[in-house]
Amino acid sequence: MPKTFKNYIFSGQIILVSIIFLICFVFSTYLHTTLTKQEALKHSQAISNQIFSSMYQVMKKGWSKDDVNIFTKSLEDNFVSSNYEINIYRAQKVKEIFGEIQEKQKDITLIDVLNGKIGNFESFENNTVRTIIPLKVKTDCISCHVNTIEGDVLGVLEVKQDLNDVFHESKYQFIAFFLIIIPLFYLSAFLSSRYTSKQIVDSLTLFNNKVKNINSVQDFKEFDSKNIDLHFKEFNEIVNNVDLMAEKLKGIAVDKELLEFEIRLLDKFIITSEVVKDWKEYISELLIEINKIMETYTLMTVFRVGDDQFEVDIFWLGMPKEIQKNVFEKYINKTIKDSEYFQGMSDFTIKHIVADRNKCLNEVREEEIEYRSKSLFLDSPKIGGIVGIGLQSAFSNDPIRYIVIDSILTTMANLVGSVKAINKYTQDLEYYAARDPLTDLFNQRVFNDMMSYEIKRANRHEYSFALMVIDCDNFKPINDNFGHAFGDKFLQTIADILEEEKRPEDVAARYGGDEFTIILPECDENGALTVAKRIAERIANKKLIAPDNTKVGLTISTGICVYPQHTMSQTDMFVIADAMMYQAKEEGKNSIRIPDQKDISSILRNNQEKSSLLIKAIENDQIEAYFQPIKPSLSNNDLVIHELLMRINQDGRIVSAYEFIEIAEARGLINTMDLMVIEKAFKKIRETNYEGILFINLSPKSLIMGDFINKINNFVKTYGIVKEHIVFEITERETVKNFSLLEKFVHALKAEGYKFAIDDFGSGFSSFHYIKKFPIDYIKIDGDFIINIDKDIKDRAFVNSIVTLAKELNIKIIAEFVESQEIVEVLNLLEIDYYQGYHIGKPIDKFISLK
Repeated sequence: MPKTFKNYIFSGQIILVSIIFLICFVFSTYLHTTLTKQEALKHSQAISNQIFSSMYQVMKKGWSKDDVNIFTKSLEDNFVSSNYEINIYRAQKVKEIFGEIQEKQKDITLIDVLNGKIGNFESFENNTVRTIIPLKVKTDCISCHVNTIEGDVLGVLEVKQDLNDVFHESKYQFIAFFLIIIPLFYLSAFLSSRYTSKQIVDSLTLFNNKVKNINSVQDFKEFDSKNIDLHFKEFNEIVNNVDLMAEKLKGIAVDKELLEFEIRLLDKFIITSEVVKDWKEYISELLIEINKIMETYTLMTVFRVGDDQFEVDIFWLGMPKEIQKNVFEKYINKTIKDSEYFQGMSDFTIKHIVADRNKCLNEVREEEIEYRSKSLFLDSPKIGGIVGIGLQSAFSNDPIRYIVIDSILTTMANLVGSVKAINKYTQDLEYYAARDPLTDLFNQRVFNDMMSYEIKRANRHEYSFALMVIDCDNFKPINDNFGHAFGDKFLQTIADILEEEKRPEDVAARYGGDEFTIILPECDENGALTVAKRIAERIANKKLIAPDNTKVGLTISTGICVYPQHTMSQTDMFVIADAMMYQAKEEGKNSIRIPDQKDISSILRNNQEKSSLLIKAIENDQIEAYFQPIKPSLSNNDLVIHELLMRINQDGRIVSAYEFIEIAEARGLINTMDLMVIEKAFKKIRETNYEGILFINLSPKSLIMGDFINKINNFVKTYGIVKEHIVFEITERETVKNFSLLEKFVHALKAEGYKFAIDDFGSGFSSFHYIKKFPIDYIKIDGDFIINIDKDIKDRAFVNSIVTLAKELNIKIIAEFVESQEIVEVLNLLEIDYYQGYHIGKPIDKFISLK
């Protein structure tokens, strides 16, 4: 418990008085004892000298034994009531002549004096003063003491004075005296402390009361302690410093309600999916919150939404009158006109949003409204805007509230800007998740989904539909001779022709490279053949001007499969149409092939042979581990990374995964093959002491196998693998129906210490679902967005969006299909973390270093 100032001063003085009292007591006692000893010694010496003189006078006359007894008796009678003791001792030579007398027992000191070894002796022991004087032979003594010579000791006179009674009596006198004066000491201390502290305590109480009365910023600004005097220079300096601090704080003090509002404001700045979705409702609620501390009429946002368009939203606290709308629209028009960012942009509309429709705004004059605004401009994505606030002029002039207003505008600018940026990113990502960025056709992911949907619909309604697989003839020479930019232009032209010549209900997609597909609902063989011929003829007649000013054209080969005449399996439909397309190429290209029963049997038999190839490869241990290097960027060049790839070595022929992976997954063999190639890779790591990172591409089916985790952990333990160096890639080649089960296994592997990557990111919208649900460490961007990134600004914009998203989530980026140095240079500008592709290194059966 803290002490009071009064008690502190009083305690200090009591301690001081007690110390002084103790010092006085000890010093007085010591002085009294010393003086008493000195006086006792003087008295003892005087008595000894007097007795000695008396004895000498008697001895001169010559005294008898009776005279000695009378003299001794007189001494005893004279000092019997005093504290003195007098003793006379004869030397041996005197005893020889005059005989023995009654004596007390002698100590060594008396003996030494009698023997002449020491002279006069004085001592103070046990509060007793002792004086010893020897009686020595003089010339006139020899006549009586004939057996002596001058200087011999005839006897000793001893005088003792006991001072114990004196000291005992004086001790009690001292105690009595100090007991009488102690209360005077403490009373003086009390009066002195109260006198010293009263004026200071009174002044501090006044100061304390003034501080207690501060309940608002206004009270604080009126606080003044200049009339407080603590009567001591040091204390007054403290108060003066408090005044100085108060003067400084007056300029920055903020009311409690303002601080609480700012805290709530910061809490609201957390951008959730609900805020992104209902950001206008959020701004309306913010306006209502602001009015709890200051009267505010409007909030406004002006943000760019297109190359030459922008949106203007005005948020009103209550229902405004037309004149009020006109006043604020006038301010907005001036703001837009004065902004360089919106220069030349005139296409905009103003939306009025009311926060509380049950409230009507009071009539206010234009001069009573103060406007504040703040700008926010982003280069990537190209988004910018202005946020503003309209409130009473009185509030805007308050410097403290101005700080809060600035916080409100900053929060609004960041929030609305973030929402706009997120919306733009989302729109881009959603678009490119479904579309091929080069041709704007649907991508392979959407094609597979649409095929699945169309089979179900055709089966339910009992109608036929056709699948068309189209591949460009001799497209590679066009790329090689005229460059990728010209080749991309040709692909875009073909995509435009497909969109124009197909039926409105048909679905065209770019399957990959120079391969396209078209789904033709409610269409038989004749209908499909008619559309195919129309497309083929249009493309064959199309000529483009090449960079060397020559006209260049190409043709297409088309394969067709019809449901349910040819097959009822989605996988087999694509296999048959794809095989027919290749057969058209083999027969001279620029043709269309529709299968007959013999073709279908041959194709399905060939498919079966591939299944047999896989089974044989598993049984004969022909699964091989190949490794493709992944090159880190300059900032990470100390890393060594490879991706594990699966190959089949059968009869000296190396079969790449793309030839069997779909069949392996369809036949349920992929899990066994994955485990075989992983174990071989781990063996290679142990044999070569490889310390780098290894990416392992697994299908979702492998991940959700019940014993997969235990088998991988056993491999790790057996071959001494560092778990943190293993990165599992989640692929989307086949949709997993039980997504929650996949999520459970991914998190279980992550908990074991392994890392994860999303492969072919951007090829399907579920990629974003994966990144939301799974603990992802790496993103591998789909190669379709990389292969032409040095020529296509849409690819570059898409990749830039992914990089921005990854940085926000602290995820590393890997670019696939890096086929040239030009692509590397673009990726460097986009700050990609790692590169993979044939330009970096081809897959081989050993680890290599790119340092």
